[in-house]
Amino acid sequence: MCNKNIKAVTMVRNDRFLEKWVEYYGARLGKDNLYVFFDGEDQVPPAFCEGVHTEVVPKMQGNVVSTERQRSRFISEKAAGLFKEGADMVIATDADEFLVVDPDMGMELAEFLSRLPDKPCHSGLGVDVLQDLATEGPIDFSRPFLEQRHRGWLYSRYTKPSVITRPLTWGAGCHRVKGKNFHIAEGLFLFHFGGVDLEHLRQISADASRVAQGWTRHQLKRSRAIARISRIKARKWEPLVKAMRWMQTICRPVFAINKPTTYGLKFVARIPDRFSNKV
Repeated sequence: MCNKNIKAVTMVRNDRFLEKWVEYYGARLGKDNLYVFFDGEDQVPPAFCEGVHTEVVPKMQGNVVSTERQRSRFISEKAAGLFKEGADMVIATDADEFLVVDPDMGMELAEFLSRLPDKPCHSGLGVDVLQDLATEGPIDFSRPFLEQRHRGWLYSRYTKPSVITRPLTWGAGCHRVKGKNFHIAEGLFLFHFGGVDLEHLRQISADASRVAQGWTRHQLKRSRAIARISRIKARKWEPLVKAMRWMQTICRPVFAINKPTTYGLKFVARIPDRFSNKV
């Protein structure tokens, strides 16, 4: 079976995770299938983006909520253009989000996605990887993250329809696709590393441009999540993943029936060692 023509898209501004994003998706899809949009004409594409399609665009204006909406519309329009050029699938994630196939599936990302049924969009089960303050030190960005972090919050916020198979419109933050249901693919996970390191969050909070857009509250929320999740006992991966996939498929918030929810309940699992060298 031939793999489908799969593109991956992200939009960044001063994002330290971008190099790992390019390395990860480039190894699985080919760097010529990656599209990176730089938010702000003061941005300069770094050397590691050689071979990647890059474009510097005028900076999105407004607070964190309005810019997230602008970004999602922008990415949706770019994805539509890629379909016109022959893409079969388009992946859209933030630079700190990585779609990972369970190693037990025996497939890498392109083959796995190519075998999925023909649905408008596909989601990985969301795993928010957070630092365990009691046992884990600062992150080393040069090493695989999952060698250094071992706890994942199975958080519905990151069960995102990151893969689309036709032109669609993502909602703010790409947390939903407008007018379409979501479909959690068994064996596929979206690992989110925005809270992987408390010190990194502190550095972001000192970024004047982010402060001006209202990111301070968001970063404080992430810091509190690290402290809170560090106090929750991690459960076994397999049974919790199975239960969370079922729960997030069935349960919806009343204000957004095409998004998953766990109704505020927090479920933390120990990430198996088989994932340690994936990201």
